[in-house]
Amino acid sequence: MNFAPKPSRSKVAHEWADYLRDSEGLGGILAKTEDLAKLKTSLSLALNELELGHLAAKIDVGWRTNAPNELFLLVNNASIANRLQQILPSLINELSKKGYACSAIKVRLKPAPPNWEVKPRDAEKISRPRGFNQVARSSWEGLLDKLAPDSDLRKAVERLLQGKSN
Repeated sequence: MNFAPKPSRSKVAHEWADYLRDSEGLGGILAKTEDLAKLKTSLSLALNELELGHLAAKIDVGWRTNAPNELFLLVNNASIANRLQQILPSLINELSKKGYACSAIKVRLKPAPPNWEVKPRDAEKISRPRGFNQVARSSWEGLLDKLAPDSDLRKAVERLLQGKSN
């Protein structure tokens, strides 16, 4: 029998960051993440120049995929969005000074998180009905009286009523 040769033990374990920097696989994700972090820093500096640095922590930033020179900003509330809309030309100018070719900025509100919480059901609290209520039982019994004694349907209804006894 021919078995595959054992792998050599001369291979050395790599740091996790080496896998992230590799051009295949996660390297592209790391590069985009680093670019977005630099963009966020530049946006923060631009907002500081416009005396709105306190808003930087409340803004998420990214490039539009279908328009590479269009930046979008996600904000939590409408007052921040309104304030940013007022300074967009100045913000585009400040970002261009920092080396970003930005022709337009879109400001959007983040969707609000739901204010309700989904809780799992307790199996003990769920109670299944134990039988028919009085109206349902009388309806089934009324049908039973109308069926022929040797009918298969009559036998099925009798089994149903026996299984659902109160």
